Amino acid sequence: MANNTHINFNAEDRSYFSILKKEIHNLVIKAGFNEVRTAEVDIVVAEMTTNLLKHAGGGEILVRIVHEFNTTGVEILCIDNGPGMADPTKMMEDGVSTANTLGQGLGAVRRLSDTFQVYSIKKWGTILLSPLYKERLPPDTVRAQAEVRSVIVPKHGETACGDGFDFRINLNYVRLFLGDGLGHGPEASTAVSKAIEVLNASNEYNTIENLKHMHKEVKATRGLVGTLATYSFSEKLWRICGVGNIATRAQCGFMAKSYISYNGVIGMNIPNTLKEHEVKK
Repeated sequence: MANNTHINFNAEDRSYFSILKKEIHNLVIKAGFNEVRTAEVDIVVAEMTTNLLKHAGGGEILVRIVHEFNTTGVEILCIDNGPGMADPTKMMEDGVSTANTLGQGLGAVRRLSDTFQVYSIKKWGTILLSPLYKERLPPDTVRAQAEVRSVIVPKHGETACGDGFDFRINLNYVRLFLGDGLGHGPEASTAVSKAIEVLNASNEYNTIENLKHMHKEVKATRGLVGTLATYSFSEKLWRICGVGNIATRAQCGFMAKSYISYNGVIGMNIPNTLKEHEVKK
């Protein structure tokens, strides 16, 4: 399971780069990365920031420490609103460049990362995802049936985030929860953290029962809004239920559908009768 909150670094101007690199360097050292692996993280960050400046005019770097595959890693997201890439696969080949450089940046990032993903659309921008673990994952690492990632950033000026995300995957189900504590800052963070703590203690995959139990257990907090969704691999069926002012949207390619949540606040007042949306996928 991954940590919730990313640290957001502004990469719009070269003057920020030295601070950005130093902060991420110190973060991975604190997480227990050795000297060699820390240097590899430094290279990845340096290549990403250079690409942002040369090809997109700047962007942002999001970083968080993750705990998965029985080890600790750092997840690095690079986001820009630049011109995008017509052929991302080709741009990862060494020697390919559109800016008269050596063309080794993305290739280096891919080689140093345990996995590397690129999403790019012309005239829209590019997103790079690069997780690096303290020890490189063996090629035969067993991965879950589904990959789940979240992006959560605190409100500007806050260190605690009132948003929270939780997931669990086993051979039969995926369970996803997204919550938003009322307000923002530490008290909102306490509300959503308590909700996730309650959910983590439950091996139940019944969406309605989990929401009702969560509602009962978080009454001492200021409350939250949230959506809980489970997916059954055998049934190929999503079950979705949300409470409060929170949007839920299922998207497959360019097809998307939104689902209405019930009025209420988890921990304060929820309807006596809750029903799930069932979505066959």
